[in-house]
Amino acid sequence: MSLLRLTRRPFFWVIALVIAIFALVPWLGNDVELRESLLLAALYITLASNLNLMLGYAGYINFGSIVFFGLGGYICTWLVNSYNWPLAASLLAAGVGVSALALVFGLGILRLRGAFFALSTIGIVEAVQAFAENFTPWGGSSGVYLPGSIFLPLGGAAHALWVIYFIMVGVMGLSLYLSYAIKSSKFGLGLLAIGQNEDAAAILGVPTPLYKALVYSASAFLPAIAGGLYFFKSAFIQPSDAFDLTLSTEALVVAMLGGQGTVTGVALGAYLYEELRGYLLTSQTFSNFQLVIAGALLLLIVLFFPGGLMGFIYSRFPRTQKVLE
Repeated sequence: MSLLRLTRRPFFWVIALVIAIFALVPWLGNDVELRESLLLAALYITLASNLNLMLGYAGYINFGSIVFFGLGGYICTWLVNSYNWPLAASLLAAGVGVSALALVFGLGILRLRGAFFALSTIGIVEAVQAFAENFTPWGGSSGVYLPGSIFLPLGGAAHALWVIYFIMVGVMGLSLYLSYAIKSSKFGLGLLAIGQNEDAAAILGVPTPLYKALVYSASAFLPAIAGGLYFFKSAFIQPSDAFDLTLSTEALVVAMLGGQGTVTGVALGAYLYEELRGYLLTSQTFSNFQLVIAGALLLLIVLFFPGGLMGFIYSRFPRTQKVLE
């Protein structure tokens, strides 16, 4: 579907409204606490939306999606710190580089299916983490620290935090539009066919190896940029943070909570999960049970609400399907 036709559909403007709310509400009130909360929500929406391209559309469970985020963070911080590249160029290089690597690896590992593919993605994360721990230019196991002067081109640390926030919101918006555009395209129909029955899709003429590799590559681009932004903001990156499998698991929980295969559901699930996560981490009673609750939540969704929040909303309010994708 062409961009012009997409703009004529209500959901295009729903996404635009969400982006505007994220960008303007904390800025107009100069609310730093709200900005940081929404930045994490935007990050989760970005990761979950791009994971949804593989999980919700093609039907492939990717436990290793965090590798895109971590590699993007390392490439960006390395270029900024070692070669004095501007942030924009470093982010673009991270996105393109990680996406190209994903395409190459995808052509190989996407020959696997089901549990074999899922396990192979975990193996990739472990292998890349081991590489980062032993790669001297990336600081090895100690990681990379960025000097405070790194924020001067962005107007100093305080101003840089706002710049990074607005870029992250833009990346979130692009993730939602990418998911929407793919779902509404012939390419997206091919992916949905693969997700339903890959063998039948191949018989009907869908070039399944190519489609899977392309969507795997596409799902890497924006998470890599988000990783670059996140670790640039932190001014520090180390392997255990960059390749934390917990974040991949949480992205799966988010996608299934909201409704895999939907654009709205994944975004809504990511926002709600981040709010829940923030509450748990600051609660004296539940701070040590965050992952336990996430696991229990995933089990409940799989057993009782396989369609997620959007599946429930669609069943109760069928007309919402005309507005919310």
